Amino acid sequence: MSIDLILAKVVSEARGGLVPDTLAFWYSIIVERARALCPEELRDKIRVEQDEILPMKFRLNVSKRVVPLLLKVIEDALQEMPYSSRLYFETVYNIIAEEYKKAGGVI
Repeated sequence: MSIDLILAKVVSEARGGLVPDTLAFWYSIIVERARALCPEELRDKIRVEQDEILPMKFRLNVSKRVVPLLLKVIEDALQEMPYSSRLYFETVYNIIAEEYKKAGGVI
């Protein structure tokens, strides 16, 4: 395989991972897995909303009690994601972890 074909494949995969639909897909996977692992009374405390005007913007609403579980699910899912999606969700992970620590939580 030529270097041009390899580069074209890498660029194509990188672009595909940052499409709003792809990010929404991964958010749905993460929320579904987190809900499956958390106690029943907390399942409704995990929600993701995609902004209608800015489709790359997502609002993640999570109970403080679910954050450690959510972080574990994100960490586990990173290995399955395309490269650019992985970078995006690593950033999401870091933001959530930092906010959780500010709120007095321990990871």
